[in-house]
Amino acid sequence: MKIINRAAFVAAPWALAALAVPAPAFAEGEGGASILIPKMAEFVPALIAFLIIWIVLAKIAWPKVLGMMDERSRRIQESLDEAERTKKKAIEDRAASDELMTDARRQAADIVLAARQDAEAERARIIAAARTEAEHIIAKAHATAEDERHALYAEAAASIADLSVSVASKIVEKTLDEDGEQRRLIERYIEEAGSLNASN
Repeated sequence: MKIINRAAFVAAPWALAALAVPAPAFAEGEGGASILIPKMAEFVPALIAFLIIWIVLAKIAWPKVLGMMDERSRRIQESLDEAERTKKKAIEDRAASDELMTDARRQAADIVLAARQDAEAERARIIAAARTEAEHIIAKAHATAEDERHALYAEAAASIADLSVSVASKIVEKTLDEDGEQRRLIERYIEEAGSLNASN
């Protein structure tokens, strides 16, 4: 803005010089062109008035105009700087947003992978528990079957012993098992025979 101010002060004397030097004119009697040429009696007061007006404008109005232009230039520069800062912040925010999205996708993938691993672990645990339970049920069934077999075997042995004693009593025509010794011998024999059959 100081350059404009200097240019105005440099251009003003040349403008005054152009006004001071009259162009070649026609004589007064040669037509209406003589009214364009200022008379010296009118020119000097007009020049003084012009200089006074020019000095007043240069001292009062021109600084305000320059100040307004400087203020406008400053505001434009501030707006440009603010726009540049906003653009940089938008770029930074976009980069941060992209980073957050990438991180969120990675975390989602990790969560899905962890869920799959947990599901596989739970599946393996359920299968192992089911196998253990099945083995337990099978073992229990075997034990129950073995107990039932022993019970049936003991019951059959007792029936056979009773039947044997009864048959022997009828054959001998007297009671052989008054004290139960014969019954115990028969049961022991049947038990030994059963254990031999079981081992085979």
